[in-house]
Amino acid sequence: MVVYRGAHGHVMGSRPWAWAENNLEALMANIVGAKPEEVALMNGLTVNLHLLMLAFYKPTAKRHKILLEDRAFPSDHYAVKSQIQLRGFEPSKSSIFLKPRQGEDTLRTEDILSKIEQEGASIAVVMLSGVQYYTGQLFDMEAITRAGHAQGCYVAFDCAHAVGNVELQLHDWGVDFACWCTYKVRLLLLCPGVKGYRLSNQPILLVCPLQASLEIFNKTTMTDLRRKSVLLTGYLEYLLQYHYSRDEADPGKPYVRVITPSDPAQRGCQLSLSFSVPIRAVFKELEKRGVACDMREPDILRIAPVPLYNSFTDVHLFISILESVLSAHA
Repeated sequence: MVVYRGAHGHVMGSRPWAWAENNLEALMANIVGAKPEEVALMNGLTVNLHLLMLAFYKPTAKRHKILLEDRAFPSDHYAVKSQIQLRGFEPSKSSIFLKPRQGEDTLRTEDILSKIEQEGASIAVVMLSGVQYYTGQLFDMEAITRAGHAQGCYVAFDCAHAVGNVELQLHDWGVDFACWCTYKVRLLLLCPGVKGYRLSNQPILLVCPLQASLEIFNKTTMTDLRRKSVLLTGYLEYLLQYHYSRDEADPGKPYVRVITPSDPAQRGCQLSLSFSVPIRAVFKELEKRGVACDMREPDILRIAPVPLYNSFTDVHLFISILESVLSAHA
């Protein structure tokens, strides 16, 4: 028998559209290290960031600043600026930007913790990335959360580049709120719980592929994926250094510099590469050869061997393709 429900599918059938994502929250919770009741699937990242900051960012005359990295994802900067302005404060006076030391590409954990200790009395929200989108640096979220709480700050993370990439324990670390590209909060005064943030039913045509993706992730564990990821990215790093380190004896040879931390505990699967030759031409040639990567001005290519579907053979093939591209610039 065929039943045509039409608009009644919102509330009827074995899986009503109005609650279609409910059974996915436990799957997502496994990936981010949270309880199912702490996770809601909704909206887009920046929308969720605004909603969460409306709830958590309660600036006062003494505590009104937001701490974030200097090169956070652009839309995070826009959201922070607009939230500060919405509350009647001046972004230039209510924003603290973390910058690497002179001559360094990434932030040191001790510098982050020191800044929180120094400025903590004036910081309302510490909001950093889980994995920094530009450099690929994995921040010590547990230590940062602990330091922020010691100063009375809310601590939040944009986990867009961390979810499904590295092991997360957002609940155990006590993170106050986090969101990513598909969101967890530690304390809510809303009713009924985290679902109170949702603005409408979630689009059924988006829920279905999300379920398929989460079911694949839950066939393994983030521990196993992370173990493979460390080896996979380590192999990529080794081949890059072996073939494309700067050669003082051959100054005309193109070289590649990895700006992502070399310590596997301080990065995810991504390596951010700085080239001695113009990257736009390199990027275009890689794309022509079927390599999916990302270009960031002025001189960075982001390469990410994903353990869920990339292999060591893929990494070796990438190096071979890169050789053919760079040889044209020699």
